[in-house]
Amino acid sequence: MNHIDVFILLTGLAVLLQACVLGAMYITMRESGARMEALAAEVKTKIMPAAAQAQEIFAELRPKLQVIADNLQETTTALRDQVLRVDAAVSDTVDRARLQVIRADELLGRTLDRVEQTTDLVHKTVISPVRQLSGLMQGITVGLEFLFSSRARKNGGPREERRPVPQDEMFI
Repeated sequence: MNHIDVFILLTGLAVLLQACVLGAMYITMRESGARMEALAAEVKTKIMPAAAQAQEIFAELRPKLQVIADNLQETTTALRDQVLRVDAAVSDTVDRARLQVIRADELLGRTLDRVEQTTDLVHKTVISPVRQLSGLMQGITVGLEFLFSSRARKNGGPREERRPVPQDEMFI
């Protein structure tokens, strides 16, 4: 046997082996295809009705879900509008309150200024003249006492001691 014969023999065996592998693959693929067809038929018989029921349920729920979504959108819009109104009302109330506090502060400041001015005016126009009048009256009283006590001493009468006027009696 020469080399070519060995080569041809090996090539023939390789082709035969390859044909066997291809045949086995064909048989396996055919069985797999049959199983896939059976599985597809089972899916069609079991899952497709469930999918159809789910589709029917979704078809029934779709209008209800749409109504719910529309109501939710309307509620959200109304709520947002109400929050904006409340915010505007609160802002307006705070602004008014702030303005009233400023006005009250200014009024209180003006009132305190007027009270101070009135106090100064009363002090200048009433208290000072009363003190001056009190001092004048006290001077006249002391002078009269001195005058009358001098006459009494000249006439030989008892001498009276001058009593001091308490401070509380000076102020009217």
